Amino acid sequence: MRRAVVMGATGQIGRVAVGALARDGWEVTALSRGGGRDDGWPEEVRVGRVDRGDDTALAAAIGDGCDVVVDMVAYGPEHARQLTALADRIGSAVVVSSVSVYEDDKGRTFDTQAEPDGFPEYPLPLTEDQRTIRPGETSYSTRKAGLERELLAVGDRLPTTLLRAGAIHGPYCRTPRELYFVKRNLDRRPRRILAYGGRSRFHPASVTNIAELIRLAAARPGSRALNAVDPDAPTVAEIAAAIDVVMGVAAQDVLVEGPAPSPTVGDTPWSVPTDVVCAMSAAEREVGYRPVARYAETLPETVAWIESRLAGGRDWREAYPRMAATYGDLFDYAAEDAWLAEHRP
Repeated sequence: MRRAVVMGATGQIGRVAVGALARDGWEVTALSRGGGRDDGWPEEVRVGRVDRGDDTALAAAIGDGCDVVVDMVAYGPEHARQLTALADRIGSAVVVSSVSVYEDDKGRTFDTQAEPDGFPEYPLPLTEDQRTIRPGETSYSTRKAGLERELLAVGDRLPTTLLRAGAIHGPYCRTPRELYFVKRNLDRRPRRILAYGGRSRFHPASVTNIAELIRLAAARPGSRALNAVDPDAPTVAEIAAAIDVVMGVAAQDVLVEGPAPSPTVGDTPWSVPTDVVCAMSAAEREVGYRPVARYAETLPETVAWIESRLAGGRDWREAYPRMAATYGDLFDYAAEDAWLAEHRP
C-alpha cells in the first residue's frame, strides 16, 4: 500500500486532503501540532503530534520512508531544506504555495499593491510561465518564492509538485473573505458598497479542488509548479449575490467606480484594481486534473461554518483575529452610513 505523510493535517486544506488520499487507497499518517483527528476521516488514518520546527520528530514520523509527503505548512526555504534532508526517505512531495509568488512584467507584486499604481497587472489567464518574485525574507510571498526555488532545484532528488493556490476558501479558514458579506447579512445591512464597480476578480480556490489536485499529484510525481484555483472566477458582486442566495436575503449593491472611498468603505477582501485570474491547463495536462466543485456549490458549507463561529453574538475579531490583523476594520458601519448619507440620499 502507498504511504502518505500529511503535515498540517488539521488545517483547512489538510482535513480534506487526508480524507481524499485515504479514500483513494493511501495509508495516511496525519501530522499536526495538536495531533487531532477530523471526524470525516476513515478510521484507518493514523495521527501524530509533530511540531514543524522539530526536525527529529518529523524524521521519526516519516520513519523508514513514505511514498509522498504532503506539506500544507511550508512557508520558507528552511522548510524546503528540511524536506530535502529527508529526500532519501521520501519518494516525492506535494507542497502548497501561493499565486502571490507571481510578479507582472513591470516587477509589481502583491507586496507592492499599497504603492501608487503598485498592484500587478497580470496577463489573463495567468499561467505558470509567468515570472516569479525574487526570494527573500521580507514577506510571505518572498519566502514562498524561496521555498519554491529550493525545491525545484532538487527535483532530481525530491520530485515536488508546488500548488500555487488562489484565494483559499472553505470551512476552518482563518481568514474567510466571505465573512465580509456573511456578517453584513447577519447584521441586516440592507446596502453594501463595492469598489471598482463590483467587477473585481481574485480567483478563489476551494479546499475541495486543492485536495483533488493533491490526490492526483501524489499519484503522478514530478518536479513542477501548478496553479490551484476553482474552475470559475466570479466578480465581487457575483460572490455577494451567491452568498445572499445561500442566506436567503436580498441586499443592494452600491457600486463605486474606481478605488474604495476610504479604507473602511467599500474595500472588500476581494476588491482588486486589476483581475487575478489563473489558467488550469497545466494541471489538466500534467496530472489529469478536473475540478470537483464550483465556487457557488461550496458556499453553503462555508457560510454555515462562518455563522457557527459568530454564533451567540461573538465578536468577529475574537472569532477571526488573523482576519482583523490582515484587513483592519471590515465593519465600520458608521463610516459607511456617513458616506451613503452624503452620496446616496
